[in-house]
Amino acid sequence: MGAGDRPGSWMALSFRLPTPVSPDDLAAAWLAVIARHGTLRSVFVPGADGTPELHEVDVSPGGWIEHPIAPGQAVNEALRDALDRTCSPYARPSHRLCVLETTTGPTVVIGADHSHTDMWSMLVLARDLLSALSALRTGTTPALAPVLAFDQHTAALADRPTAPDDVRRRWAEILAASGDVMPRFPLSLGPVATLQHERVEVRDVLDVDESAALSAQARDDGVSTLALVVAAMTAVTQELAATPLRAVFPVHSRYDATWHDSVGWFITNSVLESADPTPRASADAVKEAVRLGSWPLEDLLRPWGGMPTAPGMFAISWLDLRRLPVRVDANGLEAQYVGATIRTDGVMIWFILDESGLHLRCRYPDTPEARRNVGAWLDLLIARLRTTARESAGGDCCSATGSSGWPGRPAPTCPPSWPC
Repeated sequence: MGAGDRPGSWMALSFRLPTPVSPDDLAAAWLAVIARHGTLRSVFVPGADGTPELHEVDVSPGGWIEHPIAPGQAVNEALRDALDRTCSPYARPSHRLCVLETTTGPTVVIGADHSHTDMWSMLVLARDLLSALSALRTGTTPALAPVLAFDQHTAALADRPTAPDDVRRRWAEILAASGDVMPRFPLSLGPVATLQHERVEVRDVLDVDESAALSAQARDDGVSTLALVVAAMTAVTQELAATPLRAVFPVHSRYDATWHDSVGWFITNSVLESADPTPRASADAVKEAVRLGSWPLEDLLRPWGGMPTAPGMFAISWLDLRRLPVRVDANGLEAQYVGATIRTDGVMIWFILDESGLHLRCRYPDTPEARRNVGAWLDLLIARLRTTARESAGGDCCSATGSSGWPGRPAPTCPPSWPC
């Protein structure tokens, strides 16, 4: 919010509707979703001193606006232009429902400024919209009961106890090791004193069987799948940069089930430091990062005058869709997260683990040095994770009786390189 109105501050989710729907029904369903979630009925305005202030507003029925696609313009480009205009920090409201009408059926896009939503929240919005549409198809009025609003969560966080001394000490130690700023990518990104055009890579890291094998290895090690990924990142960072893995580590602040169905930016930042690539040590590093991010940050970061960002900041996000209490048929709906196009000076990696495997999206400055160094880091990480999955598959992928090891699934056919 402090950076003001600008393009690219939004996030969006697209999904294909299973059956055609009239524009009136789609609008009615979206208004039912807005009525349920307080953050969709709030706007930010600049205060007298420039500090953003939050205000509640009424969102009433409006009309559909057609956005023409210019000759030679890609549909995605036209969509991003529309969201850049309507989902900026101080827009009223800063969210939009878009529909792409094609011969194969409608695709819905829900977009919102990031100050009002996170990836978990986008799934909540999709689920609630589909629920409202289902009610309308049966001739009934959508009955989406209101849930607690995000501003109530913000107030509740402010009332929580401040961090103990050992948490403050670890924050100070990790930031000091990073030059008294948030952790930065350990290899050169080139000239990033000013924002650069972004480069985005999307990679399928592990397929469904490889992911299952990695998860089975994690269970054998008594750790989470995330811990094994952190172990691999730790080893890669040591090999390429001769330094521990240090990164900004976003963690969700939905500290109990009260907030599971609410929409907002339920994300707080932590810091992750991992120097030992063994599974147990990496699990301990993840556990510590979650604890470091479980306290009010405004108080924690006051000695640095707020979050001490710097060019080259390195952030790692992890989302296991299989474990979320909010479920949608992502594959059946062809659901995809839609990213904005921005300029950047740092490295951000999003890992998503779902029913189809492990995937990552990485954004970094589009400089020759960053292409070379971030690319090499990603290549080595993915190779290491695939090796770990394949070496762990012997006992878990194929048993002597030909079972897959997972109820309800046929035994997979293993590649010749796998020790099955």
